[in-house]
Amino acid sequence: MNLFYLKTYPLDKKTILVRVDYNVPLKDGKVADNTRIKASLPTLQYLLQKKCKLVLATHLGKPDGKIVPALRVDPLAKELQRLLNVKVHKLDDCLGKDIKEKIRKGKSRIYFLENLRFYREEEQNNPIFAHSLASLADIYVNDAFAVCHRQHASVQAITQYLPSLPGLLVEKEIHYLSKALHPERPSVWIMGGAKLDKVDLIQQALRQADYILIGGALAFSFLKAKGLSVGMSKVSSESVQLARQLLQQKEARKIILPVDIVAVKQLSLRAKAETVRYNEIQSAQIGLDLGPETIKLFKHYLYKAKTIVWNGPLGYFEWAKFAVATKEIGRFISSLTATSIVGGGETAEALQKFHLQYTLTHLSTGGGAALQFLAGKKLPGIEALERSYGKFRKK
Repeated sequence: MNLFYLKTYPLDKKTILVRVDYNVPLKDGKVADNTRIKASLPTLQYLLQKKCKLVLATHLGKPDGKIVPALRVDPLAKELQRLLNVKVHKLDDCLGKDIKEKIRKGKSRIYFLENLRFYREEEQNNPIFAHSLASLADIYVNDAFAVCHRQHASVQAITQYLPSLPGLLVEKEIHYLSKALHPERPSVWIMGGAKLDKVDLIQQALRQADYILIGGALAFSFLKAKGLSVGMSKVSSESVQLARQLLQQKEARKIILPVDIVAVKQLSLRAKAETVRYNEIQSAQIGLDLGPETIKLFKHYLYKAKTIVWNGPLGYFEWAKFAVATKEIGRFISSLTATSIVGGGETAEALQKFHLQYTLTHLSTGGGAALQFLAGKKLPGIEALERSYGKFRKK
């Protein structure tokens, strides 16, 4: 991958536009989860050491091109200021002559632009909007891996107008997610969650992995595709059809399905949970977690792994009594020396809930972006950085 890199590019005393992803939950006008903001700190601290002036840009929520007061970025700027302990100057817009002058003449080290998505042009990848953003700085740094799968003006079009580099977070994401696609073997992929809209991802797993452990609601599509009853468990006819096609492939022998399931007769916290064999789910039962024998079976395969890739929770983890498999497998992986790579928003959320995020090798900050990368697809944001390298390298 031909890219400029932060550590080797001449950045001293330059004005840098940094695209961050601070699309974080807010509660009572304050940041409720600052994980994504913290993830950007190494890049910002490095640039501050280089005596750069920083112009930060992010989106927040879905304002659909309108100014929505509740989605102003003021709480993000305050939280960043608290974490960095450096004055952050929040601006009231993200482009225009006035904003440009404030940045050019201002003495602050960090400027924070208003929500990019207050302009429709951001999501339309509008080149004029991108050019206006680019005019605010000398260099562009993309440290927003979670939006690298988007063709948006601040991610893609902007790279035509400025020398463009990945930030340290984006570098780290590329490094670890690439390990999943060029793994040290044995390589074991864990696939969970509810949706089987991950066909490309499972196809990639069939190519890259030695074993694929299937859990979560995803398992029921495969069990039903094999002609077994899954009761009232979550499936769709389309997902069963896709599972059937996958099971007919030569590599399907790599797929390991659950041997027991924790099921209930109604989706209620008070419902009595029962562990049943994979082929004995009753017509009124809903499967909500993996049983103890499956957990033991999965550990058997994971114990030998050198590379582990995990996408999707293994049960209905929002309720503690159905979070056993996700938590136990997470803890078990933490005890191994294998390289463990976790991609996808829900999986990260589950592991953070159980305080396991620091015990794994890499927990991706990108949901959709990580899935696309792991599925072997090109990310528009990364391709744009490569094109910028080609364009500006001789200048």
